[in-house]
Amino acid sequence: MKRRILLVDDDMAVLLTLKAVLEMHGFEVQTAQSVDEAAQKLASGTYQMVITDMRMKTETDGQQVVRIAREQTYRPATAILTAYPPDESDWRDTGAGSLLVKPVGTKDLVRQIEALLVSHEDEKQRQQALAGQALSSADITAPRGQRKAS
Repeated sequence: MKRRILLVDDDMAVLLTLKAVLEMHGFEVQTAQSVDEAAQKLASGTYQMVITDMRMKTETDGQQVVRIAREQTYRPATAILTAYPPDESDWRDTGAGSLLVKPVGTKDLVRQIEALLVSHEDEKQRQQALAGQALSSADITAPRGQRKAS
């Protein structure tokens, strides 16, 4: 199964170039040119990763895309792509998992995306395991008449 990526940027040349590069490396890529278009695609599809430009129509469009992506039940990995890197605390406050600085070489970009996808999936599995342990603990500690049936 190909991993799906949503690329969000208001610069068509950037979108088409990144789309071509990522597709050559085995990714399925959808594109969006605005926050609204990204929101529609995030709601109607499932993506393993969302890569968004930080500055589009407004200075905070990228942050909005990250916020919308993080609200999805399937919890995609997120990365901000920008030619204007903010302070580390600024981009980390958006909730994005990574910062990709333009221009970025093809090999570096693919390597960074692969690493982010692996670490994001590991984190999701760790959180699911912790949630499962919490449920098991709650079941064990529940009063006798309130325990779940197995």
